[in-house]
Amino acid sequence: MLRHLIPSEDPRVLVDAGDDAAVYRLEGGRAIVVTLDFFTPIVDDPYDFGQIAAANALSDVYAMGGRPLFALNLLSFPRKLLPEGIAEEIIRGGAEKAREAGIPVVGGHSIDDAEPKYGMVAVGEVDPGRMLSIDRARPGDDLVLTKPLGSGIVATAVKAGACPGEVLAEAVRTMARLNRAATGAALAAGASAATDVTGYGLTGHLGNMVRASGVSASIDAARVPLLPGVRALAEAGHVPGGTRRNQTDSADTVIYEGAIDEITRILLADAQTSGGLLIACPPDRTPALLDELDERREVGHLVGEVMDGADGRIVIL
Repeated sequence: MLRHLIPSEDPRVLVDAGDDAAVYRLEGGRAIVVTLDFFTPIVDDPYDFGQIAAANALSDVYAMGGRPLFALNLLSFPRKLLPEGIAEEIIRGGAEKAREAGIPVVGGHSIDDAEPKYGMVAVGEVDPGRMLSIDRARPGDDLVLTKPLGSGIVATAVKAGACPGEVLAEAVRTMARLNRAATGAALAAGASAATDVTGYGLTGHLGNMVRASGVSASIDAARVPLLPGVRALAEAGHVPGGTRRNQTDSADTVIYEGAIDEITRILLADAQTSGGLLIACPPDRTPALLDELDERREVGHLVGEVMDGADGRIVIL
């Protein structure tokens, strides 16, 4: 919707409104990357919530191949609960995640709100010539995913009081992990394009990439990594409404070949929070990408490939 409401003809605006973050060219060959993200709590622990929200906001800078410079807080919180110390823990979690990213939090804005919400404005910089925008994927590129899917399923189970502690702990560790190492590996290996997998799920964000690039893609469902325990939670019915909407939105472009069960279809569309990077990489550079990820203590999963075809279809094998 917004892509059509706020078109820009300014040549200094380097990416379409459908990309992961805004990119604006400055003088001297530099460009700034600006994004914001905030949401309601998806876990009970306020410190963990702050960490996840900050990592999620910074992820869009990393998805563009950028380097964060600083951040601003965005906080909605019930005034009557301020004496409980919950807001301080949320902010502390965000601040420590920003410190891990090597940036300061230099201010922000807060409002009185019945339902807590937290996130950040993240500002960074990027080399326009090495930017990982979503419109640069090319036929033959491999598709590499850096984090497992299933955080939307976990968050829904948490709200129902049905998520095992060990499943939640692993999901929190995954969501709180920065995508800094992943973008460093992608740039070092000479990747073509990237996007982070968040609210639109794997199929939704890949759909944005293939449409912007004028290509199609295939995904090998058996190769897609999943958080431990999420298949059982999905089978028990803990599926977010956003995941269901993602399935509906992609019904015309996602084609399932063979016996792809319903739970797998749900997981491929699961609405993620602070997911990994989906990287399109020329096949002759994929071994270097996987090596670079390994050296940075990240895991890359080769999950599919970019194909010819300007219809933006995604074939699930």
